[in-house]
Amino acid sequence: MASAEVYVFHDTSPIPLPLPLNSPGRPLHRIQAVRDQQGMSLRTAARQLGIDVRAVRAQEQPSTDLRVSDLYRWQQVLDVPAADLLEESSEPLSRPVAERAKMVRVMKTAATLLETAESPASRRMAENLVQQLCDVMPELKEISPWHTVGQRRSLEELGRAAEQVIDDSSMYGSDAYE
Repeated sequence: MASAEVYVFHDTSPIPLPLPLNSPGRPLHRIQAVRDQQGMSLRTAARQLGIDVRAVRAQEQPSTDLRVSDLYRWQQVLDVPAADLLEESSEPLSRPVAERAKMVRVMKTAATLLETAESPASRRMAENLVQQLCDVMPELKEISPWHTVGQRRSLEELGRAAEQVIDDSSMYGSDAYE
């Protein structure tokens, strides 16, 4: 009779999560501030980085010591100079990054107006606004509108549907209990 040894390897995280440095008071980067300023969601950042939201949250912590390759990936996703992601002092973000963030917010608003326009005149005006913004900054074509549904719930929160009582007879018919 033959026998075989089986080895099972299980890794729950395909990408290693960076660990915060020992000195929590010293910020190393301002990735979260730049992402927030540009109006990019955690989910969008995770999708563009190819990692899960938990890893994005870990990388965004100002005291997290990122690899240079991770920093460059963030630079590409946020479309900013790498120097603007590094924490040098308490200075605000550079002027080009701040202006781009403002343009992204204006484009999100214009895209929302276009998406929700009810009259042909409003739609035409929103289309012109979107086109003019794209003429000024072509990369804005990829910007999505603001979310129209409220803020997403965490896993611990329940919606209104969970509070409603459902009568079992409606699911099985009224004579199911007789």
